[in-house]
Amino acid sequence: MIKTNNRIIIGNREVIHFPQLGLVLRAKIDTGAKTSSLHATNLQISEKNGQQWVSFITLNEAKGKAGSVACEFPVYDHRQVRSSNGQAHWRYVIKTEIKLGNQTHKIELTLADRSKMQYPMLLGRTAMEEHYLVAPGKNYLQGSPSLFVSLE
Repeated sequence: MIKTNNRIIIGNREVIHFPQLGLVLRAKIDTGAKTSSLHATNLQISEKNGQQWVSFITLNEAKGKAGSVACEFPVYDHRQVRSSNGQAHWRYVIKTEIKLGNQTHKIELTLADRSKMQYPMLLGRTAMEEHYLVAPGKNYLQGSPSLFVSLE
């Protein structure tokens, strides 16, 4: 039996806020993907106080703030991820908060160049567990992207 307590229903596409990164992005919801992924280019690794940090360029689609953004975050992990075409790639992983609907929680995000993809963010099933139920035939159940993002 599936319990729906504290779970919200999300569509196939949603707008996700990243409070710690100061970003708002459109995301594809992908129950076939285990791991979530964030668009990131120009990855640079450094060390601060004995911990690895990754700096990268990503996108912000927030109205009035849309464009490329430089981010820096502690590296949570470095792991091999198999893409949809079956190829395995090593990716850096960060752990950060997302806000979707009225829920905020931390998720793991792999950093990958998604410039050839339609959506800069992919929300995988591990991030959805315990939090969301997906209505695959619906989009933007937690708010219209026109209210949050600039798609120019």
